[in-house]
Amino acid sequence: MNFSTHAAAILALCERAYAAFGLTSTNAKFIIDTDGGLVFKVNKSNGDITSLKHNGVEYQGTGKASAINFGLGTSTVTGETVNGYVEIKVKASGLPVTQYYVAKPKEPTIYMATYITKEIDPGELRWLARLRTSELPTGVHGNVGDTRGCTAFEGKDTFKCPDDRFIDEKIHCVSGSKVQVCMIMPGTAHESSASGPFMRDINSQTGSSDQELYWYMNSGYVRTEKWRFGLQGPYAMTFASAGTKPSEDLDTSFFSSPNIQGYVAASGRGTVTGTATGVPNGFETVVHWFNTNAQYWTKASDGKFTSPLMKPRSYSMRLYKGEFLVANETVTVAAGQTATKDIASKELDAPVIWRIGEFDGRPSELKNGDRIERMHPSDTRISSWSGAYTVGQSKASDFSMALWSKQGTAATVIFTLTQEQVKGHVLRIGTTLSFKRGRPSVMVNNWTGADPGAPALIDTPGVTRGAVPSSAFKVGSNTLTVGVYGSGDSTWLSANYIVDALELQD
Repeated sequence: MNFSTHAAAILALCERAYAAFGLTSTNAKFIIDTDGGLVFKVNKSNGDITSLKHNGVEYQGTGKASAINFGLGTSTVTGETVNGYVEIKVKASGLPVTQYYVAKPKEPTIYMATYITKEIDPGELRWLARLRTSELPTGVHGNVGDTRGCTAFEGKDTFKCPDDRFIDEKIHCVSGSKVQVCMIMPGTAHESSASGPFMRDINSQTGSSDQELYWYMNSGYVRTEKWRFGLQGPYAMTFASAGTKPSEDLDTSFFSSPNIQGYVAASGRGTVTGTATGVPNGFETVVHWFNTNAQYWTKASDGKFTSPLMKPRSYSMRLYKGEFLVANETVTVAAGQTATKDIASKELDAPVIWRIGEFDGRPSELKNGDRIERMHPSDTRISSWSGAYTVGQSKASDFSMALWSKQGTAATVIFTLTQEQVKGHVLRIGTTLSFKRGRPSVMVNNWTGADPGAPALIDTPGVTRGAVPSSAFKVGSNTLTVGVYGSGDSTWLSANYIVDALELQD
C-alpha cells in the first residue's frame, strides 16, 4: 500500500470513529449522519437524496437521484433537530406534495412520510431509490425485474417487473455482497393508499447502472378506487447486513415528536376485533376495512382477528375467501377503544354438476396461474393459452387462467349429462379482471348466450352468471365454448379477462 492510499484509509477510519449523530449544512445540501453507519445528503433546492453512504461505500446511483416519482422539482427544503431526531422537510413548489425524511440515532435508516393534498400527475405516487447495480445487483425477486439486455416487448416501458400484493408487502429488499437495502412498510403504511389489500405494483427493476427500489403508495395501474389524500406512511428505507432480513415491525411512534403533518399517534386510534366465520379450511381469511379517508386489513387466524390501529370513523368492513368477496358489514372505530364486530360468509353453495378451479379471487390453480405474477403473457416459459378441458379427466391447470381476444383460441369444456340432468342450469364464470371491455362469450353445443355487457370497473373479483336453457343440453357429451366479447387491438393487453373459476350449477 502506498503512502497516499494508506493515508486515505486512515482518514476514512478516523471519520467513522469520530462520527456523531446530527445534521450539518452547506450551501447546496443537508448532510445527515445517523451514527449507525449511514450518511445521506439531501439537495436543498429540490429535496432529492444525492448520496447514500453506508460504512463508507456509496450506494446512491450514478445517474438520477433518489426521490418521490421523478423528483419534486423546485422546493422549500428545511432541516432541523427536533427532540433528538433529525427532520428534513421538503415542500414542493409546483406539486401538492410535502416529503419528510427523519433520522433516528444509531440506526442506518431513513424514516419517511409523504403528505399530499390532491392527485399527482401522471397518476401515481411512489418513492424511488436509484441505487448502484454494481453494489446491489440482485432485485427483490432475484432476476425477475432484471432488464439488462432486454428490449421492451409492449409499448416503450414494459419489461419483467416484480410486484406483490399490498397485504403481503411489509418489507422488500435489493441486495449485494456487503449489504441489502430494504423498504419497510409497517401496519398502517398503506392506510392512505388506494385499491385495497390485493393492489399490486412494481417493487424493483434492475438496470445496467441503477438498481431501482420502489414503494408505490398510489398507482394508476388497475386502480379501483379514488385516491386518498393526507399522510402516506410512515415508511422507511434501511441498510442491513447481507443475508439478514430486518424486522417488519417498524416502530414509528417517535413520529409524534417531529412535526409531521397528518400523523395520528396510537393514542388517537382504535381497533376492531372479532371472529370471521364461513370461510372453508384451506383458504386465506382476509378482513378489510375502508372509507374515503383510510384503509386497513388483516388475516384472521383460527377465525379470530384484530385490526391494525385505525383512525376514528365509520368503515365498510369486508370478508374475503382468499380474494373473493363473501360478506359486507359496517363498523365504527373510536379513539382509545376496541370495537367488537363479527363477520360471516354469505357465499351461496348451490349444488354443482362440475367446477373448474376454486372461487377464491385468484387464478392460481388454473393454467399459467402460477407464472403470471412473474412473467408476461408472451413469455416463452408461459404454456399455450386456451385449449380443451374434459370434466372428470382434466386437471384445473389444463384450463387457461386468462382468455385473450387476439391470442390463442376459445376455451372448451367437454362434459356428459344424464337424462335427469338435461334441464336448465346456471353457469357461473368468475372474472377477476378485464382489459378493453373484455367479458365472457358462451356457447353450449348449438346454443349461444347473450352478451352479458361490458363490465364496470371491477373493485372486487366479479362473477358473471347466466341461465342456460334446457334446450341447450343433451344426454351424453356436451361442449361448452368460452370466448371473449370486446374490442381489443393486436397487443397482449387487448380485449380479455382473467378467470377465477367456473362451474355448472344443478
